[in-house]
Amino acid sequence: MRKVLVTLLLVCGVTTVAAAPAQASAARVLNVLSFNIHHAAGTDGVLDVARVADVIRRSGADVVGLQEVDRHYSARSEWADQAGELARLLGYQVVFGANIDREPPSPGQPRVQYGTAILSRYPIRAWDNTYLSRSPDQEQRGLLHAELDVRGKRVHFYDTHLAASSQTDRLAQTRQIVDLIGRTRPSVLVGDLNALPDAPEIATLASAFTDAWPVSGRGDEATYPAEAPDRRIDYVYAGAGARPLVTRVVHADPAASDHLPLAARVLVR
Repeated sequence: MRKVLVTLLLVCGVTTVAAAPAQASAARVLNVLSFNIHHAAGTDGVLDVARVADVIRRSGADVVGLQEVDRHYSARSEWADQAGELARLLGYQVVFGANIDREPPSPGQPRVQYGTAILSRYPIRAWDNTYLSRSPDQEQRGLLHAELDVRGKRVHFYDTHLAASSQTDRLAQTRQIVDLIGRTRPSVLVGDLNALPDAPEIATLASAFTDAWPVSGRGDEATYPAEAPDRRIDYVYAGAGARPLVTRVVHADPAASDHLPLAARVLVR
């Protein structure tokens, strides 16, 4: 691409010099959502994947990072592939990060999996899931990454769910996330981080990325617990080449999960 641009400059002269920066700075606005779906079990005790899909649909999200997603996991979610079901209901593409991955209960059945998922209305061109460090007594967590084609522009979207009961693990995990994402651009990170904004593990991420809420939050910031939220533990971060424009907590259906979704409009350049 650089060789082509140089050739055009040489052939077209001064006129192309003025046009090139405008092309290079072409930006996209992406509606992102972070949503811990609690394996689609609502606060009313009802298991309802369609209700989760409806919340996502009403949010207007282009790309969604989901946490606590079951995939043929157990009877609690009726052995369903929840990521695949949500993709079908919404007409989105999906990738799944199996942070728990076990042998099936009997030969020929699907593997027992639990983790995170990314849903996207835009094509997903590549993806990977990286296990994050953990103590032996802690559940395996990961960083799920999808490379999106947003109307011809590549955008890197990351989704994570940090350790629930170990700050030591969360500190190590956030350092690992910073190393993994680095200066990848443009990039957006979302997730349930199980930590309050003043926690040291959050400071690790804030030193590398822009926390969307302080610069663009509207309304109340609390996302948990869903029916009487009093704390923010769900986050959207803008990495290199991205800037949050507006961020809000989605109150469409507080009974759909034990977390409220967090939505943000992000400018990617």
